[in-house]
Amino acid sequence: MHLKHLEWPFFGDPHRQLATELDAWCAQYLHAGHGADIDAECRSLVKALGEAGWLKHAIAGVALGGAADTIDTRAICLLRETLARYNGLADFAFAMQGLGSGAISLAGTAAQRERYLPRVARGEALAAFALSEPEAGSDVAAMQCSAVEDGDSYVLNGEKTWISNGGIADFYVLFARTGEAPGSRGISAFIVDAGLPGFEIAERIEVIAPHPLARLKFSNCRVAKSQMIGAPGEGFKVAMRTLDVFRTSVAAASLGFARRALQEGLQQARERKMFGATLADLPLTQAKLADMACTVDSSALLVYRAAWQRDQGQNVTREAAMAKLMATEGAQRVIDAAVQLFGGRGVKSGEMVESLYREIRALRIYEGASEVQQLIIGRDLLKSV
Repeated sequence: MHLKHLEWPFFGDPHRQLATELDAWCAQYLHAGHGADIDAECRSLVKALGEAGWLKHAIAGVALGGAADTIDTRAICLLRETLARYNGLADFAFAMQGLGSGAISLAGTAAQRERYLPRVARGEALAAFALSEPEAGSDVAAMQCSAVEDGDSYVLNGEKTWISNGGIADFYVLFARTGEAPGSRGISAFIVDAGLPGFEIAERIEVIAPHPLARLKFSNCRVAKSQMIGAPGEGFKVAMRTLDVFRTSVAAASLGFARRALQEGLQQARERKMFGATLADLPLTQAKLADMACTVDSSALLVYRAAWQRDQGQNVTREAAMAKLMATEGAQRVIDAAVQLFGGRGVKSGEMVESLYREIRALRIYEGASEVQQLIIGRDLLKSV
């Protein structure tokens, strides 16, 4: 059931082959849940994804080990949907390789691309995307982390927080205020290698679905000018271009979680004995399953519309926001319904639906909270009137 959407006209035969082969690989190599050492498991997953060739889709540049010279949004979405359906941490590991290196793929110099992207594709270097700050999450223009030009370097001071892969990444694409203009027009992007003097992991952050997450601190940390991505003051544009690619993939991961929840709910409904029949025989159960299936398919249509449009070279700011809003909010409802179908088992640690319940919650917040997506959609609609 979960591969039937590959018949839709959004996809070409290479996409269908990719999703089918990945599904088989996941069934063989991935297991639900994770061990106690999340850092080690993430590193292991990145290595496995690289060795199997899946990470080549996360970067741009055939000569650098990529699957194509531009990032194929539909491929990224199919990969994240499939990985999320099997294992949330595997999806996270793949996603961060793409998001963390995305700015280098999109706007990096030839030297930057050659230095970092092949290692990302092979799973030999872990990437991170450092945008959020304690007082600048959704409001990027409020960024305080500064980069002051000094000779052949920039000197970084400030903090970043909620940074995925924080503490285990080999490099961070970091955004800091360089002051060319007020607000978002005075931000630049840099590649910051882990271990630089003046760069420390100030705090490891624990969340309900365990992922490597940290607060970063910079105290007179020197970064060579050659590590700037794009021109001074263009960091916000670089960040938004990166998010435009990967925001749709967040929706795809949500879709994967929702598909797994529907699959688990269907199995539970068929097997659970109740009132002399099965749970599936109850009309209320059938109605709940129908709502879940409608939500999954409507989300999938929005996700792959946005991915297809971007791959045609179209602007997808509104479409990507719609996909992320509806798929993440919808997945929360579908997973909650699956937990309800499981009854007491649904909240037992170690059950798949309980894990999905914890996994989905953050996706409604990161890479633009649902409320931010509503603002993006509303403003874009008003522009077009």
